Amino acid sequence: MKTTTVISTYWKIQLIGWTTASLYWGLSAFLSGNFIWKMGATDLIFDILIGIALTHMYRNFALKRKWNKLNLKELLPKMALSVLVLSLFYMFFIIGKLYLVRLLIFKNETVSFLDFFKSVQLQVFITGTRLMSIWVLAYHLYHYSRLELETVKENARLSIIIKEAQLNNLSAQLNPHFFFNSLNNIKFLVIENPAAARRAIDLLSELLRNSLNTNISKLISLNDEIDLVKDYLELEKIRFEERLQIKIETSLDLSQHLILPFSIQSLVENAIKHGIEKRKNGGFIAVKIDRKNDFIKITVQNSGKLSNDIKDSGIGLQNLKERLLLQYNGNASFNIIQMDDETVLATILIPSK
Repeated sequence: MKTTTVISTYWKIQLIGWTTASLYWGLSAFLSGNFIWKMGATDLIFDILIGIALTHMYRNFALKRKWNKLNLKELLPKMALSVLVLSLFYMFFIIGKLYLVRLLIFKNETVSFLDFFKSVQLQVFITGTRLMSIWVLAYHLYHYSRLELETVKENARLSIIIKEAQLNNLSAQLNPHFFFNSLNNIKFLVIENPAAARRAIDLLSELLRNSLNTNISKLISLNDEIDLVKDYLELEKIRFEERLQIKIETSLDLSQHLILPFSIQSLVENAIKHGIEKRKNGGFIAVKIDRKNDFIKITVQNSGKLSNDIKDSGIGLQNLKERLLLQYNGNASFNIIQMDDETVLATILIPSK
């Protein structure tokens, strides 16, 4: 079986670019009438080798120091200094090449290297500066365009996930079972406890309005998210009564920290649907927010058992993982585990800065 060697786009561009530049110089010499084929062919080969060698070394140097990740303000001074250094190397290599080639072809050459160097140094340096400036600029523009393209793709992906999250959240809030139970409870409260009925209607309308109007792509304060969670749990408390115990505690100033909208609320909703609702005696939901090193740790603990279907393929939880990954560039985390005492624990870690 034959193996096919594939030349990468980088090497194709290198070969084509430096060959084109070298052929241009050869053509200029040919049109001037002072062209010697042996010298022209030798110059062509060495010009290509020197150009590729210098720029390839720069590429490796830049990649090793992750210059392609720098912003424009940080990168420009490094590019300017690199062009100067590359131009100096180019000048010495090209002049050395020119002198040796001519020494081999014109064996009676009497000009010393120093005199030859002085006579052509400025011209070669300017040529080198122009070439290296073009190469370095083109190289970083290419990587910048790729980075922009990746950013556009990630933003498009995030936009799709955001829309899915909005639809999932709206669907959850408008779930016929949830909606029917809420309205049914309100119906009985109208006669037995009108004040509680009015409060339940306010909570339901607030939840529905948030589902319809909240821009889930923007971060909101933990304080606003906890207010949403409290409204949701208060409405569920009307349905479950003493079967639902609620505890929310925090050691942080919630107004100073931002979080993805509906992130905690989704976990609480998941705890109600797959935990409390399936237990005859109900159970508890405990929300806790504190700091862990350089992260904000958010935990939602509830009575119940963790189903593998929910852990591995739950739409809401998978969506939350994707949103955290994209928003915090992989620096946030989410996991959900079954604890020994028939308690499920969901944990979100997000950077505190």
